[in-house]
Amino acid sequence: MDNKKGWSLVIGVLVIIAIVSSAMIWLVYDSFQRAVTPVQSMTGELATQVSSLLNPTPTIIPNPITIIRDVRSLARLETIQYTVEKVITAEQGQGTLGVLFGDKLIFVAHGQVIAGVDLSKLSADDIEIKDGILFLNLPNPEIFVATLDNEKSYVYDRQTGLLTKGDINLESSARRLAEDEIEKAAVEDGILDLARQNAENYLTRLLSDLGYPEVIIISDKPTALP
Repeated sequence: MDNKKGWSLVIGVLVIIAIVSSAMIWLVYDSFQRAVTPVQSMTGELATQVSSLLNPTPTIIPNPITIIRDVRSLARLETIQYTVEKVITAEQGQGTLGVLFGDKLIFVAHGQVIAGVDLSKLSADDIEIKDGILFLNLPNPEIFVATLDNEKSYVYDRQTGLLTKGDINLESSARRLAEDEIEKAAVEDGILDLARQNAENYLTRLLSDLGYPEVIIISDKPTALP
């Protein structure tokens, strides 16, 4: 009987020791967490600041002063639009030492070309009504806009020599050339002819609706009306 009481006492003491030990361990762990949390927070903030320094976000601040240089009235009849994609290769220093000093990029250009007829060039001498027929000398078609779409245009690839960081103006040169090439491609594809045809069709319908059943449009602008 005494042995049972002794074992019960030992077990009770062990249980008390286990409970007290668990409480102490929990208190130590909680204190450790409270001490580590500010350090982790500071480390995260420091990492964020370092990342901001290494990869800065550009801040663009427009000047509040605006200067309008010129204001002109326009009477352009836009009759066709081309969307053009062109691949431009720009390079320099591609000789014997190209591996060391060369610079080459491939630029994929997306752009728009808009053409039509400038009706402000019409004068009273360009319009005549004879025997119920309206004769109209139409100005020659023109390219109004040939520009890049910067959101869709991009540098596909760039390779620089081992001893050079590349020319900072090479991409700008490629963009300027791309605009010229986009306009050239549209002209070669016949955009001006289509602009003239669309202008003739539109003006013929418009003038017919205004009460001129027969309209003859002369696109090549002769020296005198028939």
